[in-house]
Amino acid sequence: MTIKKIFVGAVVASMTAGTAMAADIALVIGSNQDAFWNVVKKGAEDAATIIEARGGSLNILQTQGYENYGPDLAVLIEQATAQGVDGIATVLPVPEAQMPAIHAAIEAGIKVTLLNGGSDSLDESGALNYFGSEEYTAGFEGGKYLAMAGAKNILCHNQTPGTANLDSRCRGVVDGATEAGANARELPLPANLDQDIAGTSAAIEAELNGDPSIDGVITLATWAADAAYGAIDGLGKTDSVMLGTFDLSPSTLDRIKAGTQMMAIDQTPYYQGFLSVSTLAAHIDFGTKIATAPVLTGPAIVDAANIDATFAGVEAGTR
Repeated sequence: MTIKKIFVGAVVASMTAGTAMAADIALVIGSNQDAFWNVVKKGAEDAATIIEARGGSLNILQTQGYENYGPDLAVLIEQATAQGVDGIATVLPVPEAQMPAIHAAIEAGIKVTLLNGGSDSLDESGALNYFGSEEYTAGFEGGKYLAMAGAKNILCHNQTPGTANLDSRCRGVVDGATEAGANARELPLPANLDQDIAGTSAAIEAELNGDPSIDGVITLATWAADAAYGAIDGLGKTDSVMLGTFDLSPSTLDRIKAGTQMMAIDQTPYYQGFLSVSTLAAHIDFGTKIATAPVLTGPAIVDAANIDATFAGVEAGTR
């Protein structure tokens, strides 16, 4: 046996022996129909190999959709609390609906950490930390980017109005574009169109037809970027309407590579899943805590300048 193998074996042994606790963690996140959460799950599942090696567990709970998002997440938090888990990592997009369930979990002795949405509510929630992007800042950078690239009239599509993190994104887009000298406004669509590519594409096409001066569209999810591209392409405007989106997907990256999409805003959801779950379990097992709060995993702009370096991560399920 090589020295390297002996060292690795000793590390594994130290992780699995003499542990005061073996944390059972619940991860409460968004719709199981939304591909974005697959990347968050990938990070959490990779972290779970360490948790399970110490004798703990990870249970992933997801909403069915977004039409009743906040209350549905609250129900899942209550469910995890009733199961007697040691820790809950949860997204917090609708604080008014979820806060009572989070406070009840903490009062029951459960440790809570936040990811993806809820950075503005970290103190109020009583959670240990937040792992994700600051939504307003990310939107600001996206709106500014399109305006600096030449867009003069930008549309920000919001698929679930009333959701705190998405509302903050569009608000940031408007402010960032305005500061850079462009006009921008939000297009709020009803939540029953969420994940509906055909319906969303038709709605965006109607906006483009109604206001021919629109020369930039930014969406808050990759499926919505597919919908927006369908509208832009269908009108023959791929050369005159810039497209940007939050998050990454193979189709988004293919369009950036081909020059039919300007950019994407990456919040590295893999890190959100991995770090929120692993640090929560470590806090429960060993009493450790990261000194920095919140822990920002974005934003990072992906465009033609760095597109080639991004493909490998998407293919591996980590971006």
